Amino acid sequence: MTPSLLHSPLVLFVTQAILIIAVARTVGVLARRVGQPMVIAEVTAGILLGPSLLGWLAPTLYSNLFPAQSMPALQIFSQVGLLLFMFLIGLELDPKLLRGRGRTSLLIGKAGIVVPFVLGSLLALYLYPRVSEPTTRQLSFVLFMGTAMSITAFPVLARILSERRLLRSNVGIVAITSAAIADVVAWCLLAFVISVVRGQSHYGPLRTLVLTAVFIAVMVLVVRPFLRRLGEQASSREGLTQNMVAVTFLLLLLSSWATELIGIHALFGAFLFGVLLPKEGSFATSLADKLEDLVVVLLLPIFFAYSGLRTQLGLLWAPQSLMLCVLIVAVACVGKLGGVILAARSTGLSWRESSALGVLMNTRGLMELIVLNLGLDLGVISPMVFTMMVVMALLTTVLTTPLLCWIYPHDPQQRDVLGSLEKDKPDSPQGAFCVLLCVSYTGAAQSLIAVADALTTKSSPAPRLYALQLLRPTERTSYYVDAAQAEKPLCSALTPMLELAQQQGLAIKPISFVSSEPALDICNVAEVKGTDLILLGWHRPLLNQAALGGTVSRVLAEAATAVGVLVDRGLVLGQLRKVLVPFHGTADDDAALALAFRLARQPQVQVTVLQVAAPPSPKPPASNAQAKPPQPIAVPPELLAQVTIKQVVHKDPAEAALAETTVNSAGGYDLVLVGIGSDWGLQQRTFGMSQERFIRRCPASLLIVRGAATAPRNAAHSPPAVSTASV
Repeated sequence: MTPSLLHSPLVLFVTQAILIIAVARTVGVLARRVGQPMVIAEVTAGILLGPSLLGWLAPTLYSNLFPAQSMPALQIFSQVGLLLFMFLIGLELDPKLLRGRGRTSLLIGKAGIVVPFVLGSLLALYLYPRVSEPTTRQLSFVLFMGTAMSITAFPVLARILSERRLLRSNVGIVAITSAAIADVVAWCLLAFVISVVRGQSHYGPLRTLVLTAVFIAVMVLVVRPFLRRLGEQASSREGLTQNMVAVTFLLLLLSSWATELIGIHALFGAFLFGVLLPKEGSFATSLADKLEDLVVVLLLPIFFAYSGLRTQLGLLWAPQSLMLCVLIVAVACVGKLGGVILAARSTGLSWRESSALGVLMNTRGLMELIVLNLGLDLGVISPMVFTMMVVMALLTTVLTTPLLCWIYPHDPQQRDVLGSLEKDKPDSPQGAFCVLLCVSYTGAAQSLIAVADALTTKSSPAPRLYALQLLRPTERTSYYVDAAQAEKPLCSALTPMLELAQQQGLAIKPISFVSSEPALDICNVAEVKGTDLILLGWHRPLLNQAALGGTVSRVLAEAATAVGVLVDRGLVLGQLRKVLVPFHGTADDDAALALAFRLARQPQVQVTVLQVAAPPSPKPPASNAQAKPPQPIAVPPELLAQVTIKQVVHKDPAEAALAETTVNSAGGYDLVLVGIGSDWGLQQRTFGMSQERFIRRCPASLLIVRGAATAPRNAAHSPPAVSTASV
């Protein structure tokens, strides 16, 4: 595209938007892979497109793409994006969080404000003669730096807690409430600082504070009741209409307009309006769903790019500037970490929990950038200080996830989060068979219920069945309301399974939560519940993926209990009649055989055990020893009428089993139970090496079984003598 085409303001803006979104999303893919929030990618994208990199490498291209006359348009769009985003932040911040949380959250929230504010103000006194503009008043600079050091990125913190499934843990509850308290105080403090900066006389800040108090009173006493009635109407049958959305946006803009006239910036009006909007019903969630993608995908990246265009890393190349930047980062970390950790310890929390809270509260991210842009626009901080503080915001946010993983690793988290599952563990007789059915889509419900029903009906003592659905974290930026909705106990994929189980007289307890590590959480839930079998539904893999790859692969590798992967070929509930068990003598074959004998306890089920032996070697043995024939499989006496042992000789056990299913496909095996093979089938003589072709060519439904991890799975052993106790 030639520079002449970019002279059109519309073409220039569209070109800038294309570049910003493309670079932000590209960097975002890399950021997500290393466990970093999207805000890091978007700020980095802005810096890459700004004078720090693009302007340095290709100054002519940079001046054509981002000329000075285009900055006002970018600023307007970024401000609109910030207004809507601050509304979303307020929408996600439930005022109930600030009540009834006790002394711990209040003390930590205050410490997360007071200590950083004091240290930041002392640092500002040192920085003022060195890096501040001569026209900036010392009081304004000191108050602003103290406030900027106190900010916590509430949405980024909530996102990290949600992804690590800590929102409902002890640490998560304290962190989210403390951050909410700290952010409300910090934004009120920032409003005061802005009134001081903008005040033209000694009475200016006082006038601003009085008008702000009047505005808040009107919003709480007049606007909030109206919004409550609007929310009740939106949650009724009529739903959220376009007229309701229009009224909401009008009130949002009026609120922002009022706070801008008062002198505390339009962002505060948008934030307060979002806080006051009722969280009951579907009103808040529906509004967030309508706005989220537009704000996060289009408007916020423009704000980040605008911030990046104002960030000049070249100003930090001087040794003195670099040392001052390091000092700012150190003071920011010491203030948040030290203040929060000491406050948390004083409330009785452990060092591990206190340190995790300190790391979480040290997250600054997007909220810090909003504050810094306000400071730069107001002339309180210079471009050099702005760049130093942007570096501080990025580093504190980048360090959050790795430090949290180190201080508060996954095992302590799981004990905290999954501990609640043990409380609802039913009192059941010793030895009750327990199955964990893992559900990811509604189509797998009938086949999983069919197998669970056949494994547990008529068993004594009464079995325990759990249905587990793990929900993927969404890409919501402000996540609290969405996560709370997602963690409701009954979800869409579980509902049809529970209805079907109820029709069959099966009592299944549902478990559902958000998980970013599904395989690990499946194994942990199975351990907490003491399950005997994890039952997974199989999905057709994508191109170039293993048949048993992804989450299934990790569960098979890491679960301590037995695992069954069900490949459904039309298994019908209540019509499981003929079962085939190819057997070659591995530990996983033992587990498959034990499950088959459990199925055989149903009067309608007939089990055929296909015992495959290797053909005799054509070469004479080196000694006088004769090749041992396969040892007989011990069948429980009460199952002799329902279990048939069929012996075949074949050099390839998988081909022998496939031939059996093909020959009998007309009569029909309903289900084939096959061991996955010791050590993932690395030995040629086991079925595991033939997973791909066995799954694709077997005409019947297939249950691939991996025995419990405590079994001697690495060594060949004699065929089992199965007793009634083992099934």
